Amino acid sequence: MPTVSEQLRQGREAKNYTVHQIAEITKIKTEHVRALENGNFEVFTAPIYIRGFVRSYGNAVGLDSQALIRDLEAELALTENLSGPPRLSGPKRGPLDKVMYFLSQLNWRVVLPLSAITVIALIAIWGYREAERRKAYDPAAELGPGLYKTDPDITGETLPIPTNTAPASR
Repeated sequence: MPTVSEQLRQGREAKNYTVHQIAEITKIKTEHVRALENGNFEVFTAPIYIRGFVRSYGNAVGLDSQALIRDLEAELALTENLSGPPRLSGPKRGPLDKVMYFLSQLNWRVVLPLSAITVIALIAIWGYREAERRKAYDPAAELGPGLYKTDPDITGETLPIPTNTAPASR
């Protein structure tokens, strides 16, 4: 007994249709028509699409769609991932999915201005603390004790006399 794929291909060839003509008649993508004719059902995301496409394709080429669907069900029962009903819940969610869901629930018209105000306040606080720290900063505090020694001959009571004593010309 021919498979569903072979039946579809034979029906198309009996009507002298090309793959593109079948795709145009049934409104099924050409890649999906080719996948159906090759028996590559893994291309489809769910068995419901396969059933619908096989029914449309079979009707377009004049085959008995109920018999095709029965044969298709028998073929799908042999494949592991297409045999059972589709999963109703998606894959297990990770922490990033939970964060993204939380962020999607926020009212951004409120959150964004509040976030901007918070950032501006934090920058102002940091700037104030930095200014206070710079006021209290003594660059000489880091110098060692021997760097402030003065010349014992200079008492500091008078200013030193310049070595160039030539009178200034006017």
